[in-house]
Amino acid sequence: MREEGEAEVGAEDPDALGAMVAEAIAARAGLMEALAAEDTDCLRLFHGATEGRPGLAVDRYGPLLLVQTWRRPLTEPTLAAIAAAVADAGLPGLHLCWNHRGRRGDGHGRDGRPTRFDDWFQPDADALALHHCREQGRRMRIRARHRGRDPWLYLDFRVARRWLAAHARDRSVLNLFAYTATAGLAAACGGATDVLNLDFADSALEVGAANAADNAAAFGLDAERFELVQADVLPASRQLAGLPVKGRGARRRRFRPFAPRSFDIVVLDPPTWATSAFGAVDIVGDYPTLFKPAVLATRPGGVVLATNHAAEVDGHAWESGLARCAAKAGRPLARIERLVPDADFPSPDGRPPLKIACCTLARDGEPVL
Repeated sequence: MREEGEAEVGAEDPDALGAMVAEAIAARAGLMEALAAEDTDCLRLFHGATEGRPGLAVDRYGPLLLVQTWRRPLTEPTLAAIAAAVADAGLPGLHLCWNHRGRRGDGHGRDGRPTRFDDWFQPDADALALHHCREQGRRMRIRARHRGRDPWLYLDFRVARRWLAAHARDRSVLNLFAYTATAGLAAACGGATDVLNLDFADSALEVGAANAADNAAAFGLDAERFELVQADVLPASRQLAGLPVKGRGARRRRFRPFAPRSFDIVVLDPPTWATSAFGAVDIVGDYPTLFKPAVLATRPGGVVLATNHAAEVDGHAWESGLARCAAKAGRPLARIERLVPDADFPSPDGRPPLKIACCTLARDGEPVL
């Protein structure tokens, strides 16, 4: 879902692309049946990066059909062909919205029209309304367009939320870079004793709070065990780990104080790149800076659920680096379990861009990696 690319030009055959989308949906028949059985109605219908049209994604979020482009904008006939393929595949009546997220370049497509989608494509009011989709029975809010760029629910992270729902019962959870806190919500609905969600964006946490309220009655959630806290994750995670806060002028800058604390599960799902007064988030060049505090805030026998969605990072090398970092921090790992995204994010070479590692910390006397 976190995809970018340069603008492309050139003719596109609407019928051919519609056939690609129809074929992709047909290939998901088994997955769609399994998702329906677990009360999930949101998935990627077409993953263009590996299904024939890089820079295009077609996603279903409940009643919403969200089409996104990162490279070449769509023409109206092509968009109509996608919508028809989805309807013909047994999903009629979805509210269509197309968002073009590519770089603007000179601002014009091949036919001279502006490449901004909102200059010639206006979805109907129902498409832009607030909708709800479902994942394992959890109701989650979704808007086709909002103040941010990314959808409020990352579909490729579903496998991790499923793991959290299955493993969080009677365990404490720290959710770093929480965004809309869907990972924390999965843990809370799965019976976690308490969940602390941290993110810098108030607007994202507001969505998380609304989702928690929407699910409170069905899953017995309450504010005392589901916290949403606006904070810079870099100083917050170091404090929770019992480490000093670093960064340019850190002593002179204000940051939210946290007492050292240990958790049974720590979710570490950082963005590719970000900076603050307290350092940088760089999942390609410096993942250990993020992973070390997460490990130190995890109890022996606990799990750090870590992600890296940079396509250029090799999964095996990244996992080896996690093991070395944990050992150097004095919290060696007993094992690493890899979670692979569901089949709506196909990876023909077996190396999906999103890498998810469940890193279990060794207890005293337990064999280590």
